[in-house]
Amino acid sequence: MEIRLTLLGFLFIIGIKGGLAEPIVYSAKLVHKFSDEAKAHRGLRVLKNGAEVAGGVGFSPQRWSLEYYRRLLSSDLHRQTLKLNPQFRFLYPSEGSATLPLGNKFGWLHYMWIDIGTPKVSFLVALDAGSDLFWVPCDCVQCAPLSSNYYSSLDRDLNEYNPSGSSTSKTLPCSHQLCEPGPDCPNPKQQCPYTVNYYSEDTSTSGFLVEDVLHLVPGPSDVSNKSVRAPIIVGCGSKQTGGYLSGVAPDGLLGLGLGEISVPSFLAKAGYIRNSFSLCFNEDDSGRLLFGDQGIASQQTTPFLPLDGKNVTYIVGVDACCVGSSCLDNTNFQLLVDSGSSFTFLPDQIYGKVVDEFDRQVNTSKSSFEGYPWEYCYKFSSNGMPTIPSFTLKFAKSNSFVVSNPVFVIYGAQGAVGFCLAVQLADGDIGTIGQNFMTGYQIIFDRENFKLGWSRSNCNYLRLNLSILSI
Repeated sequence: MEIRLTLLGFLFIIGIKGGLAEPIVYSAKLVHKFSDEAKAHRGLRVLKNGAEVAGGVGFSPQRWSLEYYRRLLSSDLHRQTLKLNPQFRFLYPSEGSATLPLGNKFGWLHYMWIDIGTPKVSFLVALDAGSDLFWVPCDCVQCAPLSSNYYSSLDRDLNEYNPSGSSTSKTLPCSHQLCEPGPDCPNPKQQCPYTVNYYSEDTSTSGFLVEDVLHLVPGPSDVSNKSVRAPIIVGCGSKQTGGYLSGVAPDGLLGLGLGEISVPSFLAKAGYIRNSFSLCFNEDDSGRLLFGDQGIASQQTTPFLPLDGKNVTYIVGVDACCVGSSCLDNTNFQLLVDSGSSFTFLPDQIYGKVVDEFDRQVNTSKSSFEGYPWEYCYKFSSNGMPTIPSFTLKFAKSNSFVVSNPVFVIYGAQGAVGFCLAVQLADGDIGTIGQNFMTGYQIIFDRENFKLGWSRSNCNYLRLNLSILSI
């Protein structure tokens, strides 16, 4: 059995003194991760059953108990799994890899049908790289309408998850390592509650966590054609607020973030795939999601950056912004890559320089359209389409992300009447690149190597070979 150590270190240094070499030995104390000293270091508190709970990391089992040995064995098996090649090169939901662009009541996000449980039930979930939890409406107390009559884009009703109706569903207890302890979770055997608050004002989901299976299939390049039932954690969302009641993600949300509770994390940790996934958004608003995809050799990349010293989300560092061929001075900033955001946001100082330069280069007068959120808008003239400059994000090592058409076209009764520069002012110092600027690209979230990748794509490569992208 492997012994897991919190701290390990023996360092031998040869010192020179008076022409003679004397060995100097530096040592560090070995501490087992389940020892009393390690528990004290983590600030654990003792429960009535002898187990200890620490803030945010689950519980530490009583020494020599069954759970103690189970945890050690589980750790050994996990390490062995990581040393092996993943079972599949690519996986995608059993309903297909295609995403659906839905606007109006759906908030202009991309969605996809995904199956969970036994027997499997389908859910139309929003794709969100900016959060971790996968949740669906469940045992509803306060949920969005699920009838197709409420949504003009749908031809079938949405579903509500019923854990008791799935033979593979299991209650997630408060003692689970991914359950955050708190006043609502005093008993380790109690069902684990959750609440997630999102960036959108007053938008949240709450309920209980359950374990169930996600139905996936391998890509055509994999030898095995067998389907996969991957164990995951699902949020049984009984109460939603804000945008989730008005039609944004009415049937749930698939969090694709870096947290241990996210679906990509579960799939990679179980050895199904490499720790990476891709999102592709085509010009015709179609798209694809592929788990395990690390992109192509010719793609451009830039590293993800930690936030407050922790790797918690997909943030990259922009060296400069360019409008057309004009690159602007002092326009470096940090940028969140978020598929759950419909549009793109820039920090105050960056926003001001970008919109001023864009306005200077557009050969038509600034206008406005009632009800639209963008500040820099223009009407089409009788002379036709004005010149629209591109928008480019410059990264280290001369890598660049080019948005050829950074505008949102405004339509009236007679067709297209104008356009707006589709960027908005961010609340803080960190910007956000949303789906509108990802169009025409395959975006790689390489969590294994902690970097973002991108390459031009029409998103139709799945029918030929998952590694082939259009030029």
